Amino acid sequence: MKRVILTSSSGVGLAHADRADMVVPFIYRFASGPLPTADHLSSYLASRWWSNGMHWSDCVGVRQSPLLRRQDRAGALLWVCETYGVDLIELWFDPEPNSQLQLIWLLDYLRSEPSITEKLRLRRVDFDLRGADPSELRHRDVRQVDIVESDLGIASMAWEAYRAPTPELCAGLLDRPLGKLSFLKPAMEDLLAELPSPATGLGATETRLLERIAGGHSRTDELFRPGALATRVFDPWELGALLEGLAFGPAPAIAGLDGKLATLDPDNARSRNAAFRRSRLSLTEFGEAVLAGREDFRGPNPIKRWWGGTLLTSERLWRWDGERQSLIAP
Repeated sequence: MKRVILTSSSGVGLAHADRADMVVPFIYRFASGPLPTADHLSSYLASRWWSNGMHWSDCVGVRQSPLLRRQDRAGALLWVCETYGVDLIELWFDPEPNSQLQLIWLLDYLRSEPSITEKLRLRRVDFDLRGADPSELRHRDVRQVDIVESDLGIASMAWEAYRAPTPELCAGLLDRPLGKLSFLKPAMEDLLAELPSPATGLGATETRLLERIAGGHSRTDELFRPGALATRVFDPWELGALLEGLAFGPAPAIAGLDGKLATLDPDNARSRNAAFRRSRLSLTEFGEAVLAGREDFRGPNPIKRWWGGTLLTSERLWRWDGERQSLIAP
């Protein structure tokens, strides 16, 4: 039986676990920044001739995949699966929010391919794939469930909701049954918690950053360490952008972040990493007041940030009340 695994970047270790003939990790970040267009995402999975940038095969090592010969790396993902008679396509996506967003995107994309969808199986990965040891993954028993049309419909509905120009449809998902996509609801709760709160104007991760700094964690490597903030939405580079937003506005909540970060090219990873390491962080008086709920950070500080398909601005600032689990319109 020929088997393919589709997974997120958290599941790259599966390529060394000998569980499939080919492992395809997807690298897109949907949890921050503007979403790629539908055409861009389709071209990513299509033939390289139609690709306008990265291609799915770029993340598949030829030596790790006897199914993918070098001359076939330009082909569409579904063409490769059909050409080589793949019998089973397993979906390994853990509960981390960006992985769940990748899952619903893929299911929405594959919904129009009946010859492929009947081969799909969802693995119930209820653990952190990124931290799993490949030798342990090789033998780990992970429950498998079939994917049916109703599951594909739920995925399409959820992906459409996340791409919408307001977060209202996503908030509505919390009251709907999501069937086999049971990890999607807590992932969506985590994502909604990153909208500014009505009291402080901060999202959940911004709040945790201020809390950790107030607790004496002044170095960025302490903040960027996996699991340090007990939030799951942003990766370390995205945390850096949040820190800059808290430090470089008209009314900063954080002092001590290296000022060079405000002028460095976002793609200059080496210099930016050095600037983060040089920084010694503390809360400003305003930051202490925000953390205590006495000030609204978004009052004096403008915002321009994407949340799914929603562009948050000072004029269109959607907020999330975590206690009441309710969305507050601008």
